[in-house]
Amino acid sequence: MQELTLITPTFLFSAISLLLLAYTNRFLSYAQLVRTLKDKYMLDHSAITRAQIMNLRRRLYLTKNMQLSGVGSLLLCVATMFFIYIGMQTVSAYIFAVALILLIISLSLVIAEIRISAKSLEIYLGDMENE
Repeated sequence: MQELTLITPTFLFSAISLLLLAYTNRFLSYAQLVRTLKDKYMLDHSAITRAQIMNLRRRLYLTKNMQLSGVGSLLLCVATMFFIYIGMQTVSAYIFAVALILLIISLSLVIAEIRISAKSLEIYLGDMENE
């Protein structure tokens, strides 16, 4: 195994920070959508609105887990740097591996969330076609 340097985990900082910013923006747009759908559902208990709400609930769950995995990855990158700094190379390598696994999980959840988002748009477009 090749020795880690302080530079290695810092490469992930910018990538993870941008991912977390994108996740936060996504979450904020969902919050607005929840408010809009709630108002719409209170006026008209349609099956389409109910389907959108159920879809949004799944998307929020995935987004929460995307954020948690991303933050965990960033936290472990910092821990990796600490262990490199104090000279514990083997420990730092294992911690960095876990950080990479968390990042992979986070990105995998993004793929699942994108698929659900596309289905949500299909529901919305289907409703428009029916009118």
